[in-house]
Amino acid sequence: MQIAQQLQNANKKVQLIYAFNGSGKTRLSRAFKDLIAPKNSEDHNGGEIAPPRNKILYYNAFTEDLFYWDNDLDSDVEPKLKVQPNTFTDWLITLLQELGEDGNIASNFQRYTSSNINPVFNQRYTKKIRNFDEQEVDLVVPAFSEISFQVPINRPVIAAQTDSGASVVDAPIQGQYQIIKISKGEESNFIWSVAYTLLEQAVLIRNEANIANRVTDKFNSLEYVFIDDPVSSLDDGHLIELAVDLAGLIKKSAYVEGKGLKFVITTHSPLFYNVLHNELNNDLKKRNQDGTSSWIYKRGQSEKYRLEKKADGNFDLITSNDHPFSYHLFLLAELRSAIKDGQIKKYHFNFLRNILEKTATFLGYLRWEDLLQTTSDGVPDPFANRILNLSSHSAHSGEEVAEIEESDKERLAQLVSFLGETYRFKKQEAENV
Repeated sequence: MQIAQQLQNANKKVQLIYAFNGSGKTRLSRAFKDLIAPKNSEDHNGGEIAPPRNKILYYNAFTEDLFYWDNDLDSDVEPKLKVQPNTFTDWLITLLQELGEDGNIASNFQRYTSSNINPVFNQRYTKKIRNFDEQEVDLVVPAFSEISFQVPINRPVIAAQTDSGASVVDAPIQGQYQIIKISKGEESNFIWSVAYTLLEQAVLIRNEANIANRVTDKFNSLEYVFIDDPVSSLDDGHLIELAVDLAGLIKKSAYVEGKGLKFVITTHSPLFYNVLHNELNNDLKKRNQDGTSSWIYKRGQSEKYRLEKKADGNFDLITSNDHPFSYHLFLLAELRSAIKDGQIKKYHFNFLRNILEKTATFLGYLRWEDLLQTTSDGVPDPFANRILNLSSHSAHSGEEVAEIEESDKERLAQLVSFLGETYRFKKQEAENV
């Protein structure tokens, strides 16, 4: 992909990209990975050249696919999250076996989920299985290829005794726990915690300038880190925490005269984008031993973009360095552009609803419908309400239609005009986002 080449040619320490879901972020991460670490190709003697997979560490939807559940359906006792062999999981084994970072993975997971669930990696063991001939044979399970999730078993204990009676609380029983299957959101957070801990160690180790003094050589060839949307299951508080942590880690990564780790981050979350945007605009210095200071990071080392999918299926990467992302203004600009060009699609009604919901929250209305035009008796326009509901939240897939009636397109244009005039959205603000 041309945009992947553009990102490589930019030669920036960090590049931050906003894009809607479905705009090609995951495909971009794969294209970038294939550009940096192409698949095996034959040499002139007909052999294979080993791919330089150790040049890029990437996190995306495919990373999550490397982890899958063994639900122990036979005994229904101990569900385990299993790990498929891969370059990423090879690095994971380095993280656990050579660096002993399983405790930090657990700490990061508990911090981002605000839970006491403890992930535990297995040690190497042998178990009995039946082969195709129904004969019982030994199967060796490698170390660090399975994760079980433990929660403590509690019992009521007396915390305090007063004249009015005893205060009873639940306290964990020492050494006793239950193995559970975590939710899909918790699973995503765990996999991100693995990736983040791996990244922490890569930055720390590579910041040792003398290669001979590094505790492992596994990250010596690493050049790029590509992170695609690590935020799908986080609430706003943890999302902000993650963005601040990630920005701080990036800024501390050694980078001198274009040499050092380079980061590409894509997201569909306006909040995540804006926190990162602001954090990456803050310079960072360090104090030297002689009392002087030197720059660790300067804002000119970053580049911010929007990834936009065009009508012909191609993509544009639009520079957006000047200010954080005003999501509602961007949606309004998209709506005005679609109306102007006669390219209104079904999803544009969803854009308008999103704008109304955010505006209602900002202005203190309990319902976004209260922002709509009203009839003579003060009731929100039922036609506008119906259009927005039908176009945004159809109850059945059979209700989805590709074409929009002309009358509905006209009504959308009227609603956008009413919103801009009534709530003072300046056209130039929306159009220049």
